[in-house]
Amino acid sequence: MIIIATQLRVGMNIIHKEKLCRVASVTHVTPGKGHGMIQAKLREVATGTGFDYRFRSDERIERATLEQRQMEFLYADGEEYVFMNSETYEQINLNTELLGDSINYLLPNIQIKVEFFQDQPIGVDLPQSVELEVVETAPELKGATASASAKPATLETGLVVQVPQFVKVGEKIRVDTSEGKYIERVK
Repeated sequence: MIIIATQLRVGMNIIHKEKLCRVASVTHVTPGKGHGMIQAKLREVATGTGFDYRFRSDERIERATLEQRQMEFLYADGEEYVFMNSETYEQINLNTELLGDSINYLLPNIQIKVEFFQDQPIGVDLPQSVELEVVETAPELKGATASASAKPATLETGLVVQVPQFVKVGEKIRVDTSEGKYIERVK
């Protein structure tokens, strides 16, 4: 699918100089004289290398088509994370380099979408939020209100988030996977 540069959005996958790249940021630049341009930060998916590129506003860009397959996370084996296709029972391994910060939200049996480009897995599409158990945090302060202050809490995956004072060890909380922030306590 071909788009023009002004249609670029953060998170899109494009083919740039025959390489798959993910758009990290987009800024429309309008000089005092001449045509507008699109300044984009791109990250090459295969290597993780980030770079800036300036597109003409009318430049045509090939948008990459990714296939998403529903898979279940089974377990971590060192640096490898094992996923299983729920329909075919086929298993694939993804390494920590490919998954990045997504590993902080992976619990056994969680259903996620694995993204494929030309039959090669390139990453995961996490749900909007996940429920994780608090395994370590400071004790509750008496008289503290929900909005007065926050404290760090370590979750079962090792992720550390700021939580309200009333959250205790053993409770489950909902965490936003895009920002890594506390949303609410789960009852």
